[in-house]
Amino acid sequence: MTYKLYPSPVQAAALERVCDLHRALYNAALEERIEAYRKAGRSIGFADQCKSVTAIRLDDPAYRVLNAQSLQVTLKRLDRAFQSFFRRVKAGQAPGFPRFKGRDRFPGFGFKSHGDGFRFTPGQGWRNGTLHLSGIGEMTARGEARTPGELVCADVQRRAEGWFLSLVVSCEPHRERMGESIAGLEWGVETYATLCTGPMQFGEIENERFLAVEQEALKEEQRALSRALRGKRSKRAAKVRKLIARRSRHLANRRKDLTHQVTARLVRGHATIVTEDLSVRNMTASARGSVEEPGRRVKQKAGLNRAILDTAPGSFLSHLRIKAEEAGCVLVLVDPRRHRPSQTCPVSGEVRKKGLGERTHTLPDGRVISRDQASAWVLWNIGQKLAAGASPETALGAAIAA
Repeated sequence: MTYKLYPSPVQAAALERVCDLHRALYNAALEERIEAYRKAGRSIGFADQCKSVTAIRLDDPAYRVLNAQSLQVTLKRLDRAFQSFFRRVKAGQAPGFPRFKGRDRFPGFGFKSHGDGFRFTPGQGWRNGTLHLSGIGEMTARGEARTPGELVCADVQRRAEGWFLSLVVSCEPHRERMGESIAGLEWGVETYATLCTGPMQFGEIENERFLAVEQEALKEEQRALSRALRGKRSKRAAKVRKLIARRSRHLANRRKDLTHQVTARLVRGHATIVTEDLSVRNMTASARGSVEEPGRRVKQKAGLNRAILDTAPGSFLSHLRIKAEEAGCVLVLVDPRRHRPSQTCPVSGEVRKKGLGERTHTLPDGRVISRDQASAWVLWNIGQKLAAGASPETALGAAIAA
């Protein structure tokens, strides 16, 4: 759960100072690890650096007033960055070595446990509240928790719109489910989501196309930033950067809000949802190709990739999975590469390859429906087989071969 903080000017300056100290610690710890390996060939772990922090707090008054557990949270973030780096190396992926953090790349600082460095007092029904930070004081927090619980830990985050408090609580989330129907769900770009709840029974959720609406304004602000940088107008450039960050954050918030609303409505209205197990990486792969074998229609594919990412399919599927579990809704994920719902006729079961430009499907009786509707219908067929007691693999095979 996230609350927006409203610090006084003095408190805002103190938050900036504390955040910069945490960032300096992160960068110094990263430098220490690099130098230890470069000069002595040895690795420094999280426990070793926690001991170093004890010595730093004894020598530096600025760090002495900071919460010791909070400093360990910053070191733990660096440790997790290295763990992820080694995991990617072993998996043969792009390693992505941990980077030094500039001001705009360091999100904030955290606390291990409630009452140790921070104390949050929620308002009635967990709507709004007050946050007390050690060494900074008490400030108003505005927001509302959907599922209250026992406070565990917290992060104080700096964003373009100001300061925010992100709380982790121990709770048992639960959602009410009103419907008992089966739905086939086809995610898309032309239509954000297409639902099928029976033969020729379709529903659609419109794609808001947030990026397309804001794209021209973003381009103009990027051009303004470029002009300011050419003229070495640092104050103007900083102002434009802030405008771009705010607009980008506004876009992200609108996507997040739509994702939460749609997924909550879906799990509330259906007992079973069958959809494709989307691979965002595969869907948004570049068409650039190589020097020896250059790709085709690269610009068009780049535009499609932007449109795909604008709908946040990864977040959509993640939130749908979480909310389905909370509501007791069965979520069935179908591998689109094996079962090809978008290439299959929902009535005859015939599989025919369709290009991306082919947006309609003709049924055996001559009726024409959209490609997404046909795919959602195929997914609904799978749900029907599952409801009849078939195993998942049997249901997938029978629904497509029917």
